[in-house]
Amino acid sequence: MQATLHSLFANLWQDYITITPSAHKIHDLLGMHGDIVNDHIALRTFNLEKVNLDKIAAHFTALGYEEKGQYNFEQKKLRAKHFEHPEAGNPKVFISELLVEEFSETLQNIVHSMVEKIDPAAVSSNSFVYSGTHWEISSKEYDILLAESEYAAWMSAWGFRANHFTVSSNHLDSLSQLTSINGKLKEAGFKLNTSGGEIKGGEEVFLAQSSTMADEVKVRFSDIEKVIPSCFYEFAQRYPMPNGKLYQGFVAASADKIFESTNAKKLDAL
Repeated sequence: MQATLHSLFANLWQDYITITPSAHKIHDLLGMHGDIVNDHIALRTFNLEKVNLDKIAAHFTALGYEEKGQYNFEQKKLRAKHFEHPEAGNPKVFISELLVEEFSETLQNIVHSMVEKIDPAAVSSNSFVYSGTHWEISSKEYDILLAESEYAAWMSAWGFRANHFTVSSNHLDSLSQLTSINGKLKEAGFKLNTSGGEIKGGEEVFLAQSSTMADEVKVRFSDIEKVIPSCFYEFAQRYPMPNGKLYQGFVAASADKIFESTNAKKLDAL
């Protein structure tokens, strides 16, 4: 089982770095200060039967992962769950899904058209979680989705893959504080997500998070090529709860701001 888990996350990582050129640079920068340990990955999907959250989660629960928390994001019209593996050392998995029916008929039609092109047999394979897009859309359709939902637009361009990996600051010997990590990143020229502040959360909620803004990568749409946000890197610092154990969950208010890391409008403003 561990070999299968290892290969799944290795493949997710290899796919992630193909559209996140900053990942290796961040590894090199932070790796001088301790072991790079992945706290969690995040995956996105739609709440349509063929590819809903539970269908994506099944690839992980079949390998021993267990559901540990549920989260709602009313403004972004999302819901999410996080999963943990009983064996220590395996990263947590955070999966969200867009509530498609809460958007305009135009957005719904575009999303349904995309999902209809997915071979149902492909969804049952573990490789589906890093399979990218199964459709073609135009830059105009991307812009239509972006006007309503950055999340839907991101999915239309990038499909199924890890939206981000997360460095655990608790494992960095000399950079255990997020303020120190953020300082190193800014010195090296990385843009940070400042929505809700550079650091979201803190010791009072047992979890502090920060992230880079997504890399900007050229995408071939059906009509033109366009540079858009791809994936980003997150950094997490976990604090002990009253029982002495490190908190392992997520904070919805902080996660809501982390979603802004792929926001094209935020990138344009920086």
